[in-house]
Amino acid sequence: MSEWHDSHQKLSGSFRKLLQERIEKSNPCRELATEEIRRLNKLEGLADKLKRGENVQNRQLQTWLSEDEYAQIEAEWQEQLELRSELKDKPSEIKRNEAKLRQANLMHNRAESYSNRGNHDAAKTCYYKCKSLCEDAIVILQEILHSDSNLRVWFDRDISFEVGDGLSADIVSLPRLVTSRSHEKLRDDSRLTSKQSVKLAVVERAIHNIGRDTAQTSKGDVSKVDKFLNKDN
Repeated sequence: MSEWHDSHQKLSGSFRKLLQERIEKSNPCRELATEEIRRLNKLEGLADKLKRGENVQNRQLQTWLSEDEYAQIEAEWQEQLELRSELKDKPSEIKRNEAKLRQANLMHNRAESYSNRGNHDAAKTCYYKCKSLCEDAIVILQEILHSDSNLRVWFDRDISFEVGDGLSADIVSLPRLVTSRSHEKLRDDSRLTSKQSVKLAVVERAIHNIGRDTAQTSKGDVSKVDKFLNKDN
């Protein structure tokens, strides 16, 4: 992961922490009633199970979450399904880069095969062709990102064309799509999360809101903050 991405993540984390501190200061948790303490304990137990990757039945969630909170699980998971559907429909510009990278991979594999069989001349030729295809892929990257910088979200790393920033005409250093199954991929799409994680996020928000007169940091608020923090990603 790039140094820029690490720095951005730290800044985002600090911003969220500051936002949460201000929210809690403006609406502190009051003393809990007996029933609220019981509900809090149950929700904390469910959160612990979800963190351990254990199954939590829907009826348990429905029992201890409010009607709106429980409905939020399905709403957020539906957003995840829609995002997954969108990722299957790649922009044509992205497909250009993907096709060139696929050609480079095939040529690299062919070179490796020749080399393993001791045919070093053929291997050298294929490695040279692979490098040329990688150079073409970089040119395509420059073109599409110059045309639309929002396409950066499709790649597994921060992309810089400055000398010394790690991008070179070899099969390992080229960026992969976040939808790729390549072993060289650095990370998945940061917007994707599992059903288990969706449930955990809703339960943790419910835990936070117990004893507060007004529900804070709703899913909509979190989404707006995330969009603001990630707008340059």
